[in-house]
Amino acid sequence: MSTEQSNGPPSGIQVVRKKLQGYVGFANLPNQVHRKSVKKGFQFTCMVVGESGLGKSTLVNTLFNTGLYPPKENVELSHETPQTVEIQSITADIEENGVRLELTVVDTPGFGDFVNNEQSWKPILDSIESRFDAYLEQENRVNRRRLVDNRIHACIYFIQPTGHALKPLDIEFMRRLHTRVNLIPVIAKADTLTEEEVMAFKQRILADINHHKIQIYQAPAYEYDDEETIAENREIMSKIPFAVVGSDKEFEVAGGQRVRGRKYPWGVIEVDNEEHCDFVKLRQMLIRTHMEELKEYTNDVLYENYRTEKLTAMGIQQDPTVFKEVDPIQKMEEERLAHEQKLSKMEAEMRAVFQAKVQEKETKLKQSEEELYARHKQMKEALEKQRLELEEKRRRLESGRPITPEKSAKKRGFTFNK
Repeated sequence: MSTEQSNGPPSGIQVVRKKLQGYVGFANLPNQVHRKSVKKGFQFTCMVVGESGLGKSTLVNTLFNTGLYPPKENVELSHETPQTVEIQSITADIEENGVRLELTVVDTPGFGDFVNNEQSWKPILDSIESRFDAYLEQENRVNRRRLVDNRIHACIYFIQPTGHALKPLDIEFMRRLHTRVNLIPVIAKADTLTEEEVMAFKQRILADINHHKIQIYQAPAYEYDDEETIAENREIMSKIPFAVVGSDKEFEVAGGQRVRGRKYPWGVIEVDNEEHCDFVKLRQMLIRTHMEELKEYTNDVLYENYRTEKLTAMGIQQDPTVFKEVDPIQKMEEERLAHEQKLSKMEAEMRAVFQAKVQEKETKLKQSEEELYARHKQMKEALEKQRLELEEKRRRLESGRPITPEKSAKKRGFTFNK
């Protein structure tokens, strides 16, 4: 067994990497996850938004190669036509090579079809947030064994192929919803524009998106991605907004091959031909390569931001340090410093109490000393007076002078006051 040491994190921790000579078995973990995922199946919810007649239903059927949307019948407009944006959901179980996918497509008929479209984005935003609320309510339950995830993982926004720039409705919609859902803008019916017009239209759209600071979905870059994956992601992202053509009809082209596309007098626009449109890149990003990333970004970023705003508005406070990465050595150093500060504070408090007691004792001792000094002075004065009187008495006795009765009475009545 060989051992290699490499520089660890900036905190100075050394990470020891070990290469095994024999087979242990944890390299089989991806296979375990694969078996579990295939057994459980996958779930994906996609929303399509755009004005009527832009081919939303056709594109969804083309993306998943299934008749999810039945052929539409022409309905005459009447006074019973709804005057608000509706939210319709269609769910289908799709299976491919043993892998099951529960696909839910959320459609928004009526968007942009009214004279006044000022608030047409609001029902869509309310629907997205209500799904967040439903998921949050499930997370707060006592039993969270089975959570039903009906959150919107991606929103395909259809832009009318005007060739000029984004309309105010397009800008307002994306500006209102870019913090709640993964926005994927597409240019619908791109076969109505020339290749030069498509390129110029893409540049104008991206300029408007950058000017209004709208966040559209960007493929994440991982540290261990190989060069092929990085190049593939870069190529996909360079096609945004995707210029797409949707069609579930097949036509025969040169060589007898049948392809899906739209037939014109001058030829056939092939849906699955990357030289004709960006449909393949859209399908590749949405389904083949980034479906899990879309779900992960929805859960880890969009939903978490909404959850934080919701709980904060309810008055629930969260310590922000909970989500910070903890460096063990740094944490130990912080705890040591905090302990030293606590000891220093206790020592200062004990010193202050000790000094107060010493000062109080010194005051008492000083007061006792003053009292003793005053008592000593008084006793000294009394003794001196008594000595003088005895001296006077001795002189009188020696000179033969009698002691007067008053003086003798006074002497007999002399007492020493202690």
